[in-house]
Amino acid sequence: MFNYSATKETGSKSWVYQRITGIILVVFTIGHYILMHYQPDNGKTYEAVLGRMQSPWYRLIDLVFVTFAMYHGLNGIWNIFRDYKLKPWAKISILTLLIVFGLAFVFWGYQIIFSIPFIQ
Repeated sequence: MFNYSATKETGSKSWVYQRITGIILVVFTIGHYILMHYQPDNGKTYEAVLGRMQSPWYRLIDLVFVTFAMYHGLNGIWNIFRDYKLKPWAKISILTLLIVFGLAFVFWGYQIIFSIPFIQ
């Protein structure tokens, strides 16, 4: 019925990844909201966060959250720019800036998550 093949220019893979990361982020956001706002014993103090971060699962959840949120946000920004007819040098410049800033902020997030010490 449909004869459609994805190419680099269609953005179909980008569209699919945007939807997948969006769904994952909704699930993570709901989980975060329930954890932080519906359970008063979890607290928001440094000690409470340090206690939660002793679990490798919480660290993994935070790493996934940071990675997917950055991808989702930057992919959305890139898709806005793709709507305009930009010159090739402008596309390359914008995409390079998005990638550099994205990697820098993901690295920064990872550094913060991994800098939290495990208490023996």
